Amino acid sequence: MTLAAEPAPRIAVLVPCYNEAAAIAGVVAGFRAALPGAMVFVYDNNSRDATARIAAEAGAVVRTETLQGKGHVVRRMFADIEADLYVLVDGDDTYDPSAAPEMVRRLIADGLDMVTGVRVSEAAEAYRPGHRLGNRVLTGMVRAVFGDRVSDMLSGYRVFSRRFVKSFPALAMGFEIETELTVHALELRMPLAEISTRYGARPAGSASKLRTYVDGARILRTILMLVKEERPLQFFSLCGLGFFLLALVLGLPVVATYFQTGLVPRLPTAVLASGLVLLAFISVSLALILDSVAHGRRELKRLMYLAVPGVQARHDG
Repeated sequence: MTLAAEPAPRIAVLVPCYNEAAAIAGVVAGFRAALPGAMVFVYDNNSRDATARIAAEAGAVVRTETLQGKGHVVRRMFADIEADLYVLVDGDDTYDPSAAPEMVRRLIADGLDMVTGVRVSEAAEAYRPGHRLGNRVLTGMVRAVFGDRVSDMLSGYRVFSRRFVKSFPALAMGFEIETELTVHALELRMPLAEISTRYGARPAGSASKLRTYVDGARILRTILMLVKEERPLQFFSLCGLGFFLLALVLGLPVVATYFQTGLVPRLPTAVLASGLVLLAFISVSLALILDSVAHGRRELKRLMYLAVPGVQARHDG
C-alpha cells in the first residue's frame, strides 16, 4: 500500500502597502516566483496612487485596511488570513524574495516559530547609517532586557508559524509593530532563527514612509511600555531606586544639620525627601504585585500559544 504524500503547507505572503505603485509589481512577481504555491496578499492602507490596481494586475489578492499604520494592517492580516506559514514583507521591493524558500525550509525543518531576514547591504542609500545606528541601539535595548537572541529587531522580512500568528496580540499601530513581534517571541521563549538576506535600495519613484525621528521615538516608547508591562519588577524597582537615591541626596544634608543643631531649617526639602522615600516604597510594592500579574498574563499567553498546533505537528501526526 502506498502512503499518501504529505500535503504541502499553505503559505501566505503578507504585504502591507501604502503608496507603493512603483515597487509593488516587482514584490508580487518576485514572491510568486520564489514561492510558487503561496498566495500573495497585498493589503492597501489608504494609498493615493495605483498600488491596489497594480498589485491585482500582478496576481495578488488585494484587500484594504482603512486604519492608517503598519501595525493596524498587520493586525488585520493576522486576523483574516488562514494559512500554515506566513511570510511578512514590506511592499517597497528592498527585500530579496529568493531568500524566502530557505527561510520557510528552515522554519519547517527546525520546528521554529519565527525566522527573521537580517538585512545585509553595501549600498548607503538602501540602509542609511543613521538607521543602522538607531536599529543597533534599539535592538541592543531589547536584547539587554528580553534576551540576547536577535540582531535585527526592526527587519520587515519574517516568516512565522501559524501558532505565532494566531497567538500574537498585535497592539501596535505603526512601525513599532516589529518591536512587538520580536518581544512576543522572546517573552514566550519561542524557537527562532535569523538568516542573512540582501537588502537593496528602493526602485525609482518609491519613497520611504519611515519618519526617522518620530517613528524612532515611537519605537523607543514601545520598548519602555513593553518593559513596564512584561518586566514590571525590574521597571518599578528601578523607579523606586531612583526615588530613594534622590531622597538620600536631598535628605542627608537636612539630617546632618538636625544632628548638629537640633533644627530643621529646610522643612520643604525634608518633606520632599520623605515623600520620595514613600514613593520608593510604593514603587517596590507595585513591582512585587505587578510582577505576579505579569507572570499570570505570561502563562495565559503561553497557553494560547500552545493551543495552536506547531509547524511540525502535521508531520508527526
